[in-house]
Amino acid sequence: MTKYKHSVLLDETKCTGCTTCLKHCPTEAIRIRNGKAVINADRCIDCGECIRNCPHKAKKPVCEKLSDMERFKWKIALPAPSLYGQFDNLEDINYVLDGLKKIGFDDVFEVAKAAEYVTAYTRQYLKTEGVAKPAISSACPVVVRLISLRFPSLSDHIVHMLPPMEVAARMAKEKAIAEHPELLPEEIGVCFITPCPAKASYAKNGFADYSSLVDVVVPISDVYFQLIGKMSGDEDVPDITETGRIGIGWARSGGEATAIFNSDYLAADGIENVIKVLDQVETGNIPPLEFIELNACPGGCVGGVLTIQNPFIAKARLQSIRRYLPVSQNKPDQSASDYIPESFLFNELPEYSPISKLGSTMAESMRMMADIQKIKGNLPGIDCGACGAPSCKAFAEDIVKGLACPEGCPIRRNTEGGKD
Repeated sequence: MTKYKHSVLLDETKCTGCTTCLKHCPTEAIRIRNGKAVINADRCIDCGECIRNCPHKAKKPVCEKLSDMERFKWKIALPAPSLYGQFDNLEDINYVLDGLKKIGFDDVFEVAKAAEYVTAYTRQYLKTEGVAKPAISSACPVVVRLISLRFPSLSDHIVHMLPPMEVAARMAKEKAIAEHPELLPEEIGVCFITPCPAKASYAKNGFADYSSLVDVVVPISDVYFQLIGKMSGDEDVPDITETGRIGIGWARSGGEATAIFNSDYLAADGIENVIKVLDQVETGNIPPLEFIELNACPGGCVGGVLTIQNPFIAKARLQSIRRYLPVSQNKPDQSASDYIPESFLFNELPEYSPISKLGSTMAESMRMMADIQKIKGNLPGIDCGACGAPSCKAFAEDIVKGLACPEGCPIRRNTEGGKD
């Protein structure tokens, strides 16, 4: 099995072992060992919560730089819709698109445009017989990996639709080849401007047997400052935008779901809320729904850790921008409205070992679970994190797996020492 390539790493020189990241990691992927945080790559979902909460900036995203695009002859920018919400007093997104060309891109292809096509085909997808309901959006790579690791029974509910960034990459390259036949495919590079590290992980890993067409992923926070110096509201810019309210709406929580034009939907954002919803779906403790949109970041993609602006302010700005746009500028060919093109779909999800799996056999797993419960019963039960694990249960599991020893609990050790 190919090793998963992550986009969240630890800078040990800045880590103080303070346990803040330990308490915020939704998959318990972090431990404190020898005074430093350690990330379990098999459990990490690249949600960026450790980056968001680390007071010492010891967790960092691993993305590329704009200079990495220099190896391509024709450079195409793929701006995420959330980019538009980062700027003060922006009434026309053409200023952003023109600014991207001024900082070195030969062309710009809006991810929001691809999102409108994905929206239209998702409506068709939901009408397909045999689709497991509620169908869960595949747009957020954090959610897809979370389901695979922690809620594998819900994998069949994931919509097998490629995310807009991937559709945009394909359409952008096809457009470049059609307009510039003198270019070789390998001379054309697309750069996705991302609000979160998970999108960088997606570009590195793809979906199972599907390889991403995105060549370079750079953070919004890196591009923002270069754009500020090139954008001027005093000059006229060409009208090159090809998106509408639906495409821009994907940047915020609920934007994808409401565009489906179906009342039986649910939209949740923030990783803790996402986990609560998935728990309820797995147990069947949820009303009948057609579609569920889940965003790991608070507020949706506008809340990504690689953005600049407060997500609530960014959402308000996007709402203002959307007022001047048509509902949508992109619709599938009417002659092909009864089917979904293969280029918009992926076939298989990656296979991961569920994080709840303990042993290689059922009998071994049952024995380990019994040992975990026994050890947990002898621990303080206060989940203080002083042992280096996020909870007493996680510490007990580490002991059973041979990753920790019972003496690692300082409270239990001090209590027993006092009794002696």
